Amino acid sequence: MSNSSTQPWTPQSWRNFTARQQPNYESPDQVAEVDRQLAGYPPLVFAAEARELRRQLAQVAEGNAFLLQGGDCAESFADFNANRIRDTFKVLLQMAVVLTFAGNLPVVKVARMAGQYAKPRSSDMETVDGVELPSYRGDIVNGIEFTGQARRPDPQRMLTAYNQSAATLNLLRAFAQGGLADLHQVHGWNLSYLENNPQREKYAQLAERLQEALEFMAVCGVTSENTPAIRETVLYTSHEALLLNYEQALTRTDSLTGKWYDCSAHMLWIGERTRQLDGAHVEFLSGVWNPIGVKVGPGMSGDELLHLIDRLNPNNEPGRLTLITRMGADTLGEKLPTLVRAVKREGRSVVWSTDPMHGNTVKASSGYKTRDFDKILREIRDFFAVHRSEGTHPGGIHLEMTGQHVTECTGGAWKISEADLATCYRTQCDPRLNADQVLELAFCVAEWLRDGRT
Repeated sequence: MSNSSTQPWTPQSWRNFTARQQPNYESPDQVAEVDRQLAGYPPLVFAAEARELRRQLAQVAEGNAFLLQGGDCAESFADFNANRIRDTFKVLLQMAVVLTFAGNLPVVKVARMAGQYAKPRSSDMETVDGVELPSYRGDIVNGIEFTGQARRPDPQRMLTAYNQSAATLNLLRAFAQGGLADLHQVHGWNLSYLENNPQREKYAQLAERLQEALEFMAVCGVTSENTPAIRETVLYTSHEALLLNYEQALTRTDSLTGKWYDCSAHMLWIGERTRQLDGAHVEFLSGVWNPIGVKVGPGMSGDELLHLIDRLNPNNEPGRLTLITRMGADTLGEKLPTLVRAVKREGRSVVWSTDPMHGNTVKASSGYKTRDFDKILREIRDFFAVHRSEGTHPGGIHLEMTGQHVTECTGGAWKISEADLATCYRTQCDPRLNADQVLELAFCVAEWLRDGRT
């Protein structure tokens, strides 16, 4: 059902619009009951936290900070454990330390965690050996196993997603405040990474400069014991706001401001497949006060982008809207400048971030989906180059990544080949950069940040 955007916004007004990428549940009554339960559960995050993230993203929009956003392509119920959460947390911190020191900019850390359970699909159905079943839409909807029972959309999975998100958030807060984020400890992890890196010499100088800075601060009396900023950090959460009844159920009125916040995560984004101006996803996120993002593919025109910006950020508030480009290494250099010029010409305040993952996905001869590290790096490099050329700020990177040592993306210093993919291919959906690859990427991005600042 479609409608115009002239009606007053409410948390349920999206239901008057066309909602794409939604599961076909068998029992509307069961869905309504789960929605009712979720609406009575405590919020996963708080409005004040989302407001603080929005304030920090305003700094990114103005060129005074950098956004690092990353995590699993799709979280898994089966792989839910403390070690996986810890490892992704660790590698995000390692990247942030490198980027902060080299770029001389605060880094806003936003994880694709504690809610990234839904995935859009190109087709409603999947066929294997002549058998047709509903496509896998993420663990919050159905199971990845190719059986009729597993692929049946089950609303009870939303309750499992909520509970695992709550547990993940609890552990992330403990890690962030309990000493694991100590700057000295994180730098020690980076030194360990460099010991065995085939390109160690390329990055050693930066690591040595950071070590000298930490030692200087210690001599001056600035230590983990007396300076919380060295011992603790803040990590925000985010996910694609795809399953709209789940998002609606976790939307709350802030008691201090009276504004509506989607309390399933600090930041939500709209995907490339659901960013229609007259669609339900744009309608829903237009009314919540969280910072939000939207994926921008190569098919986006300048006029379309400006209309979308005005729909999602009509008051042109810094920090409200992040544009996440996903164009491919062979396309971004041609397509992005037109969009950047249009946004700059009209004076729109946005954060520009790049997702170098989705536009560079290919199928290897072995049948595995993969992404080439060099193309990922090239898309980021061109993203920086376009913004430097246009006089705008390359505000962030958005990565599908893991702290595990998987073999899902080819290339990098360890030269993972297509033949290596089967060694440890564990993703639920799309290929992710592993811990070594994202740290190598961080050192490269750090150089571009430093060059831009100087």
